[in-house]
Amino acid sequence: MNISAIPNFITLINLAAGALAILCLLYGRTEAAIWLVAASAVADFLDGAVARRLNAHSALGKQLDSLADMVAFGIVPGIMMYGLIAASWNDGDWPEDIFMPALPGLLLTVFAALRLGKFNIDERQGTGFIGLPTPACAILVTGLMLVFNSREAEWAQFLFQPWALYGLTGILCWLMIAEIPMLALKFNNFGWVGNEIKYIFASVSVVLSIAFKEAAPMLIIVIYAAFSVVFYLPIRKQKL
Repeated sequence: MNISAIPNFITLINLAAGALAILCLLYGRTEAAIWLVAASAVADFLDGAVARRLNAHSALGKQLDSLADMVAFGIVPGIMMYGLIAASWNDGDWPEDIFMPALPGLLLTVFAALRLGKFNIDERQGTGFIGLPTPACAILVTGLMLVFNSREAEWAQFLFQPWALYGLTGILCWLMIAEIPMLALKFNNFGWVGNEIKYIFASVSVVLSIAFKEAAPMLIIVIYAAFSVVFYLPIRKQKL
């Protein structure tokens, strides 16, 4: 195998996991879909890291990355949100047929496509992001699915009301295309200098994962957005 093909192979794992997640959601296999989204997220992180390590960037790799992200972090969260909204209208039952009031959940897919299209032509997003990245949106929605599946988080029941899910959908759609600088968790090296915010965020994420379990992914993305605004916005504003 050509060494430059290794990152592309990892990207295709991301794509395959996303496609399998769609199948699982269509048949109500929500737990399997959650694991597959996690696999896609890991592959999405690794393909870029491996490409930088091997200096194996390519035009094909860039296109494959966007296509894989559209499936795993665009279509999948849209279907997840559609299912969650439908369940909120039907006493927690996952939909077995098309449910019209839940269709607004698919707006996540539409705005994810817009987000990825803008990213591909925006030269300002080389070292950071502008707008919420699609993987972050997918992780938050997947975290919501985790809480939904647990059925034990009484504190979160208000999240599974139709009005709350419609509102969250609107907020996520706006964040994906908003002109808000966001931190890119890319490591060109593993030293402390220059990576302070990334290491602090990683440490906070570990603590949240231990303390809040199923709710951790949602909280991590909220903290990610807060970190970006508080620590990264002043720096990025000078460069934009």
